[in-house]
Amino acid sequence: MPQQILILDFGSQYTQLIARRIRELNVYCEIHPFTHAPDLTEDIRGVVLSGSPCSVRDAASPNPDLSKYLGRVPVLGVCYGAQLLAHQQGGEVLPATIREYGRARLARVHHDSPLLRGIPTESQVWMSHGDTIKTLPAGYEVIASTPEVEVAAFHIEGQPTYGIQFHPEVTHSADGKLLLHNFVVGICGLDQSWTPEHFVDSMVTALQRTIGEQDQVILGLSGGVDSSVAALLLHRAIGGRLHGIFVNNGLLRKDEYEGVLHSYRDLGLNVRGVDASAEFYAALAGLTDPEQKRKAIGRTFIEVFDREAQKVDGARWLAQGTIYPDVIESVSVNGPAVTIKSHHNVGGLPDKMNLKIVEPLRSLFKDEVREVGHTLGLPVDILHRHPFPGPGL
Repeated sequence: MPQQILILDFGSQYTQLIARRIRELNVYCEIHPFTHAPDLTEDIRGVVLSGSPCSVRDAASPNPDLSKYLGRVPVLGVCYGAQLLAHQQGGEVLPATIREYGRARLARVHHDSPLLRGIPTESQVWMSHGDTIKTLPAGYEVIASTPEVEVAAFHIEGQPTYGIQFHPEVTHSADGKLLLHNFVVGICGLDQSWTPEHFVDSMVTALQRTIGEQDQVILGLSGGVDSSVAALLLHRAIGGRLHGIFVNNGLLRKDEYEGVLHSYRDLGLNVRGVDASAEFYAALAGLTDPEQKRKAIGRTFIEVFDREAQKVDGARWLAQGTIYPDVIESVSVNGPAVTIKSHHNVGGLPDKMNLKIVEPLRSLFKDEVREVGHTLGLPVDILHRHPFPGPGL
C-alpha cells in the first residue's frame, strides 16, 4: 500500500471533498466510516476526522475511541472532528448562539503554528456548524479565532493533533488547500508522489501479480471512460489475455457501436463486438414503466454477456470499472443510499460463471480515472464522451 492519509467519516456531506483536495496534492488517502475505523498501520501517516450533521452532545452521535491514533500520528479534526477532540477530553461544546453557516474571516492567527504557516490574518474561511467549542480541555491551545468564534482552531500541546472549526476543503476557504498542504506534507511528511504515472506503474505490477501468467480475463466494455481505462490498464498488464465484450443493446447513439468498436481495435485491444439489438428490443416490447424497462435491459445484458463469456477458454476473472465513489457509497456511515432507480447493467452476474472479480479503478475518483486514461493514451473522444441515457429514454 502507498503511504496514505486516513479520513474517518462521521457522515458529513463534505467528506468526499476532503479526499478530493488531498488527492489533488498528489497524496493518497482513503475514507473509512467511523464504525469501521481501521487500526493504525505503517502506511497510515496521518488521520483526518470529518465533519458531521450530528452534535457531540447527543448520546447517539459518532464517538469512536481515538486513542489508537492520538499521539502516534498527526490528527486533524474538521468541524465535528474538532468538537469531538475537545469533547472527549472534557472540553465544553455548546449550541452556537446563531447557527453559523457561510463565510467568516480569521481575526487572529498563530503564524508560528505548522498548520497555519503562510495563512494570513483576515483569511476567508467557510463555517457550517450549529455547535461551538466554549471551553477547551487543559493542554489545548487556541491557534486561530474569528470575531464570532474564539476557538476557530486549536493545537493539543505535546502532540501533532489539531482541530479546526471551519472547512478547508471547500473553495470558499481561500487558503484551505494551503492548510491541508501544511498538514499532509509539512506535518505528516508525505512526499506527494501519488501521480497518475505512479498509479499506472503500480497497478500494472499489482494486476500481473494478482492475475498470474495464465488466466484469461473478461471485461464488459460500454464505450464509457471507466471501462475503457480499466481495459487499457489490463491490456498493459496482461495483453491479449484480456477479452473485451462490447454489447450493442440498440440504445446507443447513431453509429456509436461501430465507432467505439473501431476505436478499441485501433488501441490494440482484444475486443469482440456483439450486436444484440434484436434481443433487447424483444425484451422491451410492450413495456412502458421505466423501472421495468431498466430491469429488462439489465436481465438481457446479463444473458448476452454470460453467453459470450462462456466462449472464452480459461477465463478466471471478471474485470469491472468500479470507481471509488461506488466503494465509498457501499460502506458509508449510513449504509448504501436508497435506490432511486436501478442501473441498466448492475444486478449481478450468474453464480454459474464462477469468476473472481478484479477492479483496477476502485481507488480512483472520476477525474482521476480521466487523468489515468490520458496517461495511458486513451483517445479524447472516449476520455471525454458525454454520458448518453440510451436505456433511460
